[in-house]
Amino acid sequence: MTLTQLEYLLAVDTYRHFATAAEKCFVTQPTLSMQIQKLEEELGVQVFDRSRVPVRPTELGIEIILQARVTVAEFKKIEELVKVQRDGIGGELRIGVIPTLAPYLIPLFITDFIQKYPQVHVVIQELVTSSIVEKLRLELLDVGLLVTPLNDKTMVEVPLFYEAFVGYLHPSHALAKQKTITAEEIDPADLWLLNEGHCFRSQVLQLCNRAKSTRNVHLDYESGSLETLKRIVETQSGMTLLPELSVQELSEEKKAMVRPFAEPQPLREVSLVVHRSFLKKRMIEALRDEIVGHLPAGLRERNPVRVVKIK
Repeated sequence: MTLTQLEYLLAVDTYRHFATAAEKCFVTQPTLSMQIQKLEEELGVQVFDRSRVPVRPTELGIEIILQARVTVAEFKKIEELVKVQRDGIGGELRIGVIPTLAPYLIPLFITDFIQKYPQVHVVIQELVTSSIVEKLRLELLDVGLLVTPLNDKTMVEVPLFYEAFVGYLHPSHALAKQKTITAEEIDPADLWLLNEGHCFRSQVLQLCNRAKSTRNVHLDYESGSLETLKRIVETQSGMTLLPELSVQELSEEKKAMVRPFAEPQPLREVSLVVHRSFLKKRMIEALRDEIVGHLPAGLRERNPVRVVKIK
């Protein structure tokens, strides 16, 4: 059993296609297939079920692949230690960020991070939580910026800050007359929501103690963008709930449409998430420090009294 064979094994698991895996490993398909077959013969088990399209690991193969990921990662950590000592922090850093966080958090720190670490090439993908977690598992991303807890034992979560929910109300809305709002006062028929698949949507419904939206209007519009929800509230009617960072840069006129929740404010936990066998430790630590250092003071110092979980 060789490290190269294990790397080929992981490539096939990641791409579920022998030809694509060979291309990513910069070898011919016959070479990759032969090495995996030799590994299976040495182990005396079949790791992949080749009768299925796309190819899938067998039941025992899943366990073997999990251990192979740990083994390969531990070996690469040795290479990483030497490289950081020799060259400093550098290389590619692939970050996955959820859409309700990316437009508001990334601009706070990314310019200073790149200037501080010029040898780091940052690649950012805006994805929903489930896609980020899957890409972390397959090592297609190095780190995720997500709302937690995920309750996934294969992931390590490092909380960064706690962000408040706020209401964004049309001026004609009944609650607009109040300085603060409560979840119990929100009528789900007035509430504009994100599409299915966004963790922020599930948190909003949970906060309002609703399993689903029950709008009773002539227009039924669920968006994938918080900015679209803002525009709908501004031009139509009703209200939406937003994360705190998304209202930081509003004009004074639009800030007048924002209503905080009464204390204790509902919060969402934003964390840096990595796979349990993650690499690029120094680079990810630098990312964490840079994010926290650029947060508004109120987010850095907040005590998490009422965190809304994800269901």
